[in-house]
Amino acid sequence: MIRILIADDHAIVRTGLKQIFALIPDIQIVGEADSKPQILEFLRHNACDLLLLDLNMPGGSGSDLVSNLRVRWPDLPILVLTMHNEPQMAASVLRAGANGYITKDCDLDVLLPAVRKVAAHGNYLSPGLAEKIVFYETPNSNGALHLQLTERENQVFQLLTQGLSIGDISAMLVVSHKTVSTHKIRLLKKLYCSNMADLMRYAIAHNLLQEHAPEKFRASPYPG
Repeated sequence: MIRILIADDHAIVRTGLKQIFALIPDIQIVGEADSKPQILEFLRHNACDLLLLDLNMPGGSGSDLVSNLRVRWPDLPILVLTMHNEPQMAASVLRAGANGYITKDCDLDVLLPAVRKVAAHGNYLSPGLAEKIVFYETPNSNGALHLQLTERENQVFQLLTQGLSIGDISAMLVVSHKTVSTHKIRLLKKLYCSNMADLMRYAIAHNLLQEHAPEKFRASPYPG
């Protein structure tokens, strides 16, 4: 029997899933949650074989939510069921620790195999998403994603991963806050990161962290 905790902030979605799974003999819904606090509360006191998780949850969302859950329950199978079909989002969530990723427009012949495979500690991706993620992760033959950054974007990337604020970077590079923010948005997009947590994971994975800002960054007043 696969015991599932359904986490979605829309009651109609939870009701629909419960009706579907009620017809499946080897699946049992053991709990519901409509927010991150409810997920945490349930998992502290109850066992389940699978967390079926929407990404847009009050109290925490996206890859940050998945990462937080993975730290607390490292062996919990997490299958994301979401409306987001962007490979950028899927890649970010999988890097954060999700075991599977499917979209809410999927058919039963996708949902049920995904549930069973992830509950058995396997991995599952919506059909078509795997290929898209591969192309997003390796967009051309030039190598790692960070090699596609401009010189200025690379500077901002390194300074952000050293813990500097937008204001600090603005002063150091002698550009406006808006310019630094624009570079940050662009580099996050190029690296398929949703936030600073994703960016730090990327930097660590590629051994790109530096202890101190290089001297050449300290007097680099050319236009952003």
